[in-house]
Amino acid sequence: MFGMMAFVGISAYFFSRPADEIHWQEKAVFSPFFIGAIICLGFSWIFHTVCCHSCKVGKLFNKLDYCGISVLTVGSFIPWLYYCFYCRLVPKVCYLVLIFVLGALCTLVSLLDRFQTPKFRPVRAGMFIALGLSGVIPAMHFVITDGFYEAVHNASLGWLVLMAFCYIFGAVIYAVRVPERIWPGKFDIWFQSHQIFHVFVIAGAMVHYHGIIKIANYRLTLGDCTDIVAI
Repeated sequence: MFGMMAFVGISAYFFSRPADEIHWQEKAVFSPFFIGAIICLGFSWIFHTVCCHSCKVGKLFNKLDYCGISVLTVGSFIPWLYYCFYCRLVPKVCYLVLIFVLGALCTLVSLLDRFQTPKFRPVRAGMFIALGLSGVIPAMHFVITDGFYEAVHNASLGWLVLMAFCYIFGAVIYAVRVPERIWPGKFDIWFQSHQIFHVFVIAGAMVHYHGIIKIANYRLTLGDCTDIVAI
C-alpha cells in the first residue's frame, strides 16, 4: 500500500508540473512507467488484503499480483528505450516490440491456471527473470554504438543494471522460497519470500525512476534530432 501511495504522490507531482518545466511529450513518455508502478503495487496491496476472503478471490488477485509485475517491467523500459534510442527509430521500435512480447508472455503465464501449481513456480520466476534480462540487448547495442562511458554516464546504464538486479534478485528469492524453506513456520506473517520479492520491486522502481529522470534531462539538453540514425 505504501509503495503504491508513494508512486501516486510522485506521479501527481510530476504531471502537475507546468508545461515550461515538463513538456506534455515527456509526461506522455513517463506515463507507462507511473501507470505500471501504480498497477503493480496496487494489485499487490489488494491481493494481500483480500487473499483470505475466499479461495476464488485469492487465486484471482494472486494472478493479478504477478500480472502487475509484468506491467511495471514493460512500463519501466518504455521511457528508457525512448530516450536511449531517441533518434534511432528502427531499433527503438524493435526493442519496444520485444519487451511487449515478453511482457505478454509473462502475463499469460501469470493468468493461466496450469502455471499456478508449485511445479511451475520456477517457470514463472524464469519468465520474469527473462523479462528483466531483456534489457541487456538494447543496453549492449547502445554500448557498442556509443561507447561504455556514454552508456554509463549519460544513458543511465548503471541505474538500469541496479534496477535489473533488484527485480532478478527478488525473483530468485521468491523461486527458492528463502527464508521460509530454511525456517518453516517462522516467516508465515513477516519477511517471507513473497514480501521480500515486492520490496525489491519497489526498490527497483525507485532506482529506475531516478535513472530515467537523468537520461531524459540529458537527452533534452541536446535538443531535437538533426537526423534519424538507422542503428
